[in-house]
Amino acid sequence: MATMKLGFGRQNFYLFKRSFLLLKLIAIVFAMLLFCEFLIYYLVIFQCNWPELKTPAYDGERETLKPVLKAMFLADTHLLGEVRGHWLDKLRREWQMERAFQTALWLLQPEVVFILGDIFDEGKWSSSQAWADDVERFQRMFRHPHHVQLKVVAGNHDIGFHYQMSSYRIKRFEKVFNPERLFSWKGINFVMVNSVALEGDGCNICSEAEAELIEISHKLNCSREEHHSNQCGDGQPLPRSAPVLLQHFPLYRRSDANCTGEDAAPPEERGTLFKERYDVLSREASQKGSMTPTEYALSKCYLPFENTVLITYCGAAGFLVVLILVHFGFLDSPFLFGCQLLRKFKTV
Repeated sequence: MATMKLGFGRQNFYLFKRSFLLLKLIAIVFAMLLFCEFLIYYLVIFQCNWPELKTPAYDGERETLKPVLKAMFLADTHLLGEVRGHWLDKLRREWQMERAFQTALWLLQPEVVFILGDIFDEGKWSSSQAWADDVERFQRMFRHPHHVQLKVVAGNHDIGFHYQMSSYRIKRFEKVFNPERLFSWKGINFVMVNSVALEGDGCNICSEAEAELIEISHKLNCSREEHHSNQCGDGQPLPRSAPVLLQHFPLYRRSDANCTGEDAAPPEERGTLFKERYDVLSREASQKGSMTPTEYALSKCYLPFENTVLITYCGAAGFLVVLILVHFGFLDSPFLFGCQLLRKFKTV
């Protein structure tokens, strides 16, 4: 009877050791998932801060502060579609974008978010059902409180390049996203342009886009007049501020030679000349645009590097392998191995 009790005791001990190992493995896996898929976004984005907007002083006194608008800008989210988007790639990318956006909303508390085109990757050729599915995914990922406004401009992957663009695709896009071209808030005017239509070749869509810009220019000019003329009408005047031009294609520049920073092109590519009407707007179209006012401050915010996440996962996997090998006796415990080395060192 004593032998049987001892056998049962050993069996329970081995079961306890295996259960304890399983608990340790589950705890490590859970901790890695929690860190790499949730906490890392808070740790990185927490380092982002709103820049300080300095105001000039007159006669030794500080100028009266105007309301400050906190605006966050995103671009080129490129949500993958049903043609080129592998399900695993879509799952990974969309989870990262959703966590980054939701974390930024919670930590930074912006008042308005602008997405500067190429929201989707296949909007230029997606079917009606594929478009509806992509829009549903976008609205889930980029959900936001009612007090935060989300403004979007069209990109070439949303409605197609100039030669692919059609009224159907533009209306489909504007049905989901507000088609307003002029948006004013806290004394700041934002002009949202369909830069794909600024080809300047006189096509119907291009002509309509240019006519809209002329009308907006007229309203902005009227806002600067002390006494409104008859041509300005009796409507609500716009704030007297220089407009902020928002569009997908950048204005004309020869290359990225003068660009610096972490998000700049590699040094060997910065001297590559841009192609007008493809990489950038044409010179002619760029001269029609107005630039940003001077009373602004900009701060870039970066997201977690994918290499950091991969290295963390690889390190955790290696630690799990060592833990399993030590448990089954294929490898000495690092703690015992260290103690043995320490004893040998003391003996010597």
